[in-house]
Amino acid sequence: MLTHHVLFWLKADTTEEQKKAFRGGLESLKGVETIKSFFIGTPAPIERAVVDTTYTFSLLLLFDDLAAHDVYQVDPIHKAFLDEFRVLFEKVVIYDAE
Repeated sequence: MLTHHVLFWLKADTTEEQKKAFRGGLESLKGVETIKSFFIGTPAPIERAVVDTTYTFSLLLLFDDLAAHDVYQVDPIHKAFLDEFRVLFEKVVIYDAE
């Protein structure tokens, strides 16, 4: 099993309409066949020193293995998402674990 956790910080001037479209773009990634589990989230209202709530969206994907993850990276759905929405990213951090 491989987990792929992506945290997105959208630019400060991103509108609510753009955020809604971005979330829709994230939802489109469900169409990638190698994804076994899928979760989109936003920061929970937890106030603790060790909890980072500064990101805009969290995307958590589970794959069977690294090969399935690699297929996702070049899938046309993933590429289309990046082409359309990368202009909104201020910062992206990815945590992959197996």
